[in-house]
Amino acid sequence: MPSVSGTSATAVPSSGTSPPQVYDGTSPFPPEGPLPARDGGERVYVTVTTMIVVLPFVALGLAGWLLWGRLVHPVDLVLAAVLYTVTGLGVTVGFHRGLTHGGYRAVRPVRISLAVAGSLSFQGDVIDWVATHRRHHAFTDRPGDPHSPYRYGTSVRGQLRGLFHAHIGWLFRNDRTPPERYAPDLLADRDMRAVARAFPALCVLTLALPFGLGWAIGGTWLYGVTALLWAGLVRIALLHHVTWSVNSLCHMIGERPFHTRRHDRATNLWPLALLSFGESWHNLHHADPTSARHGVDRGQIDPSAAVIRVLERLGWVSEVRWPTPERVAARRV
Repeated sequence: MPSVSGTSATAVPSSGTSPPQVYDGTSPFPPEGPLPARDGGERVYVTVTTMIVVLPFVALGLAGWLLWGRLVHPVDLVLAAVLYTVTGLGVTVGFHRGLTHGGYRAVRPVRISLAVAGSLSFQGDVIDWVATHRRHHAFTDRPGDPHSPYRYGTSVRGQLRGLFHAHIGWLFRNDRTPPERYAPDLLADRDMRAVARAFPALCVLTLALPFGLGWAIGGTWLYGVTALLWAGLVRIALLHHVTWSVNSLCHMIGERPFHTRRHDRATNLWPLALLSFGESWHNLHHADPTSARHGVDRGQIDPSAAVIRVLERLGWVSEVRWPTPERVAARRV
């Protein structure tokens, strides 16, 4: 998942968590020095991260077995689609385009609601998510980027290793992004601090909701269990991997019709557009990070931008940074 100069309403520093280092764009990133020693809190973090990453995989295997046994109900799929949409838009519209990049200004209830919806995605608390993503933009595909697929160079072996790192491996590094440096505006926002503190409870809620709704609608605990599986764990797994694919695949394969900064290899990858709610139009995003619309060319579906447009017409968001023909043309290759 979850930025560049001019990426957000808050300025991002020009230095990362370590001093700037020489990088030629093809070699492995220079050594960063030893990471901090793992303490008890860090071991808890790694354990929780492992559960978040591994449990959905287990759920997918169990789902396949249950599907073979035809133990899936229409209500499971409806709940999965609804919760996927709500939590996915919480990440894309709330965490990403709004809080990270300042693509619009939302009224307080909408801002809080989107932050809660994004937290239900199981992708981390809102402040850490925003800080990490701003750091990614500050150092895209060069030393300092927490999840670049080019960390190990551009050889075939290095890129395969880098693809794994960008997709999932970076989650297990003891490489914390300091919110004090990258998200001071959110740390100063009492609403966002409250949502961040509530993240563990929201993780429980995102699993309890499908279980409770499945049981209530189906009338038996078995409906609750299958809803928990499909609309809970499998839904979370799918959204995780779509988000991680923007980190990994959308920096390795696809088209690059717009200029980005040196070494920034962000691409457009159309097969992910619908599942990612328009986030996979990643090349334009990196060319113009504060833009509220990422899919700017004909046929580029961008559901997140459509939601922002609806919110704007309702008067719930304002100061939307819509791309203009002049800005788009200026960035086109």
